[in-house]
Amino acid sequence: MLKIEDCRKRQQRLLKVMHQRQLDAAVMGWYGHVYYFSGVRPHWMEQGAFVLRSDGRSCLIANRGLTVETAADELIEFDAALDYTYRPDQPVVVADLAMDWLKKSSSRRIGMDCSEVSSTVALRCDPKPEYVQGDLWQLRRCKDADELALMGVAIRCAEAMYARGRQIIEPGVAELTVFNQLHEAAVAAAGEPMSAQLGNDFTSGGGGGMPRRGRLAQAGEIFILDLGPSYRGYFSDTCRSIAVDGRVTDVQYKVWEGVMGALKLFESMAKPGVRCRGIAQAVQEHYRRVFGTRLIHHTGHGVGLWPHEFPHVDEIWDDVLLEGETVSIEPGKYGPELGGGMRIENTYLITADGPRNLVNSPMELA
Repeated sequence: MLKIEDCRKRQQRLLKVMHQRQLDAAVMGWYGHVYYFSGVRPHWMEQGAFVLRSDGRSCLIANRGLTVETAADELIEFDAALDYTYRPDQPVVVADLAMDWLKKSSSRRIGMDCSEVSSTVALRCDPKPEYVQGDLWQLRRCKDADELALMGVAIRCAEAMYARGRQIIEPGVAELTVFNQLHEAAVAAAGEPMSAQLGNDFTSGGGGGMPRRGRLAQAGEIFILDLGPSYRGYFSDTCRSIAVDGRVTDVQYKVWEGVMGALKLFESMAKPGVRCRGIAQAVQEHYRRVFGTRLIHHTGHGVGLWPHEFPHVDEIWDDVLLEGETVSIEPGKYGPELGGGMRIENTYLITADGPRNLVNSPMELA
């Protein structure tokens, strides 16, 4: 799980935001934010809250029976279930407990994230609270050591999935069989169930998507595996494309070279302070020069507590790369002449010296 000392550091960063915005307190209700600041990850059917006052005092509201250490100064427990049935009024119960705790310190100016709990708190606040969701997205960009450790396990799970995929993908294999066996490989690598869905793409000849009932891989197709196993709340995001029959056509190989060229272009440009829009524009120029077409989706995005985070590596946003953030880059190209298409994706840690690829898995088609 997350380390208590790193959670305390993240609380200090939130305190700086609160002082800048002259907030008396902040209420976090989304399970990821509760986890991020307290070190306690709520069960997916349980609500909770982490509350931080401007004097640095914090409170965790969680289901009764918590046995793990927490980075909060106070713990308030409630019954998320009655007679083992989960209660539908949990957001109301948690919000009331949070407000009771805040009243002890006469907190008036309150900031909050976007969640069921915080929205319920907002109904009870006067004056109207301020949303700090945008600030939280920015705080989450640069990863601490405990976050990188969890993401590292998630990426190792993805690597195990690719290794299994290369063993079993062949003409006639069902997409659902591949999905199921890759799930098994991820769980075995983690030593426990994954904490979210395994990724986005498990199709052969289709360019992407979830596995289809009755669909069998065919010779000449490319099987796209866009894998994002999540370990203890933190996501990986990677992609490999595998020639179903182990044979790569000249057209497929030339396109693969072009896609790999886009990854290398990112690796040559990405450093702290570089604008993501400029990287995306350079990738689009590479595509126009090599393929005569555009990359039809984003170049990449941040990843962490959520599959898509800051920074956005495309032409719409204009984020600037920061040292310490994790970014997935995923150039691809699609079409029937390619047996459906292909995509290659790595997750990089942005360092002072440039990006470091965190994924150790072959990128070849066969």
